[in-house]
Amino acid sequence: MSVMGHAYVWLDRSVKYSDDEVREVLGLTIDQDLQTSSRYELCQLIEKEFRVPKDSFWKLHSTQKIRFAAQQIREMKKPSKFEMGY
Repeated sequence: MSVMGHAYVWLDRSVKYSDDEVREVLGLTIDQDLQTSSRYELCQLIEKEFRVPKDSFWKLHSTQKIRFAAQQIREMKKPSKFEMGY
């Protein structure tokens, strides 16, 4: 799996995405700076925002990244301490 991941990253570097592919994803408008960010830069941003160690998100397999994002969404949708009366 790791070899395939490295191959994908290598191939992705040479792909030229169309404006339509980077401007909007599933109906979500993407900020200009994110439209031009590399895969690695996007992973660095996620690591910073979710306070995980440097390169830890970058080194995950694709499905692990999706699983992480799905769990984070669940965590963000839970009632806040204020909503729970704390």
